[in-house]
Amino acid sequence: MRTACAAMAGMQILIFAGSTRQDSYNRKLAKAAAEMATQLGAQVSLLELSDFDIPMYNADLEAQGTPADVIRLKQILHRHAAWIICCPEYNGSYPALLKNAIDWASSPIKGDAQWSDGVLPFRDTVVGMASASPGGLGGLRAQSHLAPLLLNLQCWLAPRSHAVAHAADAFDAQAQLTRSQDISGMQALIEQVLWAADRLQTTAS
Repeated sequence: MRTACAAMAGMQILIFAGSTRQDSYNRKLAKAAAEMATQLGAQVSLLELSDFDIPMYNADLEAQGTPADVIRLKQILHRHAAWIICCPEYNGSYPALLKNAIDWASSPIKGDAQWSDGVLPFRDTVVGMASASPGGLGGLRAQSHLAPLLLNLQCWLAPRSHAVAHAADAFDAQAQLTRSQDISGMQALIEQVLWAADRLQTTAS
């Protein structure tokens, strides 16, 4: 397989964490991933869910009009052919914050020429899953629950993933990964996502 640098220099990739906690391990992981992807030559968008005013999903609320920040999120998701999602693990699964954002982004807007297709922001997007957790599994259980959701939305999931175990010891003061296995694992994941997104776009064209 060609490296991501050779295969898709300039590929746009969206990286975000399913957490808004200030000292979140997964926000640190997303930041580290963004720097790695930039070094590989990708054009990186590092998204913060805290920048979006998105209420808890409620069909009655939606009937009054889809919030503007939901539409903005749809647009950003749709604009990127490759994503890395850094997913926290809460009670063995992914957090409500991430599920709520996905539920809103995948909900069709009736009468809208573009967004009446709820799956549009997700369809044919190559997604790499990563996670960081204080536990020994590093969030793998959250990934196992997130994967079917993304597949149901017609995303392409990268075969690779990475889980940062014992995350309290995995980052330095600058939120950089310190262990070689995490650095190499994240780099391999990013390379595969960029490569696959390039191949999928080439095939589609």
